[in-house]
Parts: sequence; C-alpha cells; structure tokens
Amino acid sequence: MSTTRPYSPGDRGPDQDPEPESGGASEASEGRQVRGLSFEGASGVVPLARDFARQALYAWGWLPAAAADRRAAAEDVLLVVSELVTNACLHAGGPERMVIGCDRKVIRVEVSDRGTGQPAPRTPHRAGRPGGHGMFIVQRLCLDWGVLRTPGVTGKTVWAELSAPA
Repeated sequence: MSTTRPYSPGDRGPDQDPEPESGGASEASEGRQVRGLSFEGASGVVPLARDFARQALYAWGWLPAAAADRRAAAEDVLLVVSELVTNACLHAGGPERMVIGCDRKVIRVEVSDRGTGQPAPRTPHRAGRPGGHGMFIVQRLCLDWGVLRTPGVTGKTVWAELSAPA
C-alpha cells in the first residue's frame, strides 16, 4: 500500500483542509475535523504526539471505546502516530508539526519534518530483528500512506490514513 502520491484517491487535496492553529482544533466543511500541533521547542515529542492524538480521539468520540473493534482502531491510530513521529526523530532531525484530521470514514495523520530522505518499509522485512519496523507497521495498519513534498522547500510531510471504526 505504500505510495508516493501526496494524497490518496478521492482525497480533497491540500487546499481543502484548513491550517489549524498550534494545539488548536478547527472544523472544516462536510464534518471533517482537524487539529494541529507544533513541536517547536518541545522535548519528549513522541509521548506529546500520542497524548495530543488521544485527546483528539476523545473529542471526536473514538474514545472511550465501548467495543473491542473501536478500542483497537483507536490504538492503531496511536501506534501510527508514534511510528511516524519516531521516524522523524530518528531519520529527519525531529518533527516540526503534526496534523490529525477525521471525517466519518477516515482519519489522517500527517507529520512534517525537515528531512530529505524517503521513508519506506525495509525489505525484506525481518520480524526477528530489532528496529526497522516502523514503516512496515504503518503500511500494515493503514489504508494508504505517502509523502508530500513542496517544491523549493526543504523537508516533507509523511501522511497515513486509517479507516474510522464502523
């Protein structure tokens, strides 16, 4: 499922989503909710990102989850957030910003950094070895993922989309 398409099929593209304030929430048209977090000057960014995502999931009604499938879907989102932010820390000098958005069908996580590398699952995947599993996990849990680059700007945004619980 990995791709370098900046947006998945049928997505509205970058001009459709608002640019939320740091740590704030906003609601876009058609029931899409978006929250953004700046990591500028922050330490402990992985737990910070997970806590921010968890708060968004509570606000959007994903948590507390009464059913096991809803709980598993929320945990998948939190794991993907951890993996994307960790990859930015390990391979791109740290994340700059995270945006998380949700509509009725899909939740989208975006992590921006100043790195120039191209994330990809390691192949062949070696389950018994430590490290190198982040993008493999993202690929397995998500509907789709990719990388968005802006011409003339250093860095990238790695995005991943997961299906909302039924």
